[in-house]
Amino acid sequence: MSLITRYGYDNFFVLLGISILLGIAAYWARNHAVISVVLGLLGALIIAFAFWFFRDPERMPPLQVLDGRHVLAPADGRVVQITECAEEEYLADTAIQVSIFLSPLDVHVNRYPIGGVIEYVRYHPGQYLVAWHPKSSTLNERTTIGIRTERGKIAFRQITGIIARRIVFDSKVGQVVQAGERFGMMKFGSRMDVLLPRQATVLVREGDRVRAAESIIARLP
Repeated sequence: MSLITRYGYDNFFVLLGISILLGIAAYWARNHAVISVVLGLLGALIIAFAFWFFRDPERMPPLQVLDGRHVLAPADGRVVQITECAEEEYLADTAIQVSIFLSPLDVHVNRYPIGGVIEYVRYHPGQYLVAWHPKSSTLNERTTIGIRTERGKIAFRQITGIIARRIVFDSKVGQVVQAGERFGMMKFGSRMDVLLPRQATVLVREGDRVRAAESIIARLP
């Protein structure tokens, strides 16, 4: 088990370095109690945030995913929208869109919602609307990943928000993946859209909290 996600090593070690420098500055300012305490507390807060935000807990997918029909949440967060939409990028059909909003306090490591073969990966530069804005799915910076499963095709999007300004992923076309495997993260508060065939049965409601690799959000026909 890794305490810190490999997708966040770059940011984590920068924050760790800043925290160490603040600790050294606090030591050198020890004759000025107020300054020393402020610097020390700031350094402690920064490293505490780094460990919290870049944490990577182990997750055990439920046994239902073995049937190839059940779709997991690919991200922690709150379901903010369930709607029908025209998905022309990969599914080329009307789809059910389930949108999950991640706050800066959620685990930001993303996991595959279902097993299959990756057929589509596309990064799109874009805007930085707030992540819960309805148009963020098509206007914001995002990555779309499409998977062909034994039961059909699904897609999902990593979407940046007004705070999140970086998407990390290591998915490649042709790659065979398992439900619950890690594939990337979004830094620092963002949105994940899951695009399901319209025949799918959605098992969550708007307002529900979900956990990546553990919460089942839909069942394919």
